[in-house]
Amino acid sequence: MAQFPEQLTLIAGSAHPDLAQAISAAMDAPLCDAHVGRFPDGEIDIKINSDVRGRDCFVLQPTCPPVNENWVELLLLLDCLRRASAGRITAVMPYYGYARKDRKDEGRVPISAKVMANTLVQSGADRVLTIDMHAAQIQGFYDIPVDHLYAKPVLLDAVRDLDLKDPVVVTPDVGGIKMARAYARALHADLAIVDKRRVSGSEIVVEHVIGQVKGRNVIIVDDMISTGGSISEAARIVRDSGAERVVIAVTHAVLCGPAVQRLDACPAEVILATDTIPRRGQQPKRFQSVSVAPLVGQAISNIHRSQSVSKLFD
Repeated sequence: MAQFPEQLTLIAGSAHPDLAQAISAAMDAPLCDAHVGRFPDGEIDIKINSDVRGRDCFVLQPTCPPVNENWVELLLLLDCLRRASAGRITAVMPYYGYARKDRKDEGRVPISAKVMANTLVQSGADRVLTIDMHAAQIQGFYDIPVDHLYAKPVLLDAVRDLDLKDPVVVTPDVGGIKMARAYARALHADLAIVDKRRVSGSEIVVEHVIGQVKGRNVIIVDDMISTGGSISEAARIVRDSGAERVVIAVTHAVLCGPAVQRLDACPAEVILATDTIPRRGQQPKRFQSVSVAPLVGQAISNIHRSQSVSKLFD
């Protein structure tokens, strides 16, 4: 790939250095010399050691766990670049935290996703780039451009490599029908839905499967695995309903609480997830990582060159 003009600058926070390096390598563009550290009391210490005046700056920082640490670090990086007279500042957030609280669904609760949007803009973001936001309507919280990428192209390549015959795409809840339908269309597969009731934030009750999975190879797709309750139960019920091979494909592997144990106990033969969140601690035994670095790198390139980003959706 040809070298970029000098005015493009990639700045990496500390949330996911491996992904930042992979994006840098995919773009053949070096990371900016920057210090992102901590004072003895834990406060975040940031200094950009290169001249960024007038440059097109992209801050690589998913707001993954520890969410609050990475969020504040991102805000300080944006403020630092704004005060250093950067030309344009894009917050590149492969994983967008606080997206699950996108509305006031009961009394006396915050709309956390709106707070996230407000603070990013006030701190200096001119643009946001993210992947598979949990609630796509959050884009409407911004009065700046939001480029919402989908991990479907890279996950589809990984699924096709498994050579599943007679596949059926399954969504573990009705909220994921749109995503599942897109996968089914791309794979020329049928669609099925696992009907469930949520009892609490970490507990669900699966009712039944809508659609035919008996004797079929099943691909369960979702935007994230948090505690693993929904998706592991979905894998169990499709197997109990007669499915042959069961594959899980998700964008964000948050993997908190009992997620690893639940996934290890579920009947899925492989769990595909992208690298939007760094892998730390124990991982599921059948886990396979799929890199989004080329996708993000191409999106950054297109934004920098004022080219279409939407063509990357296919």
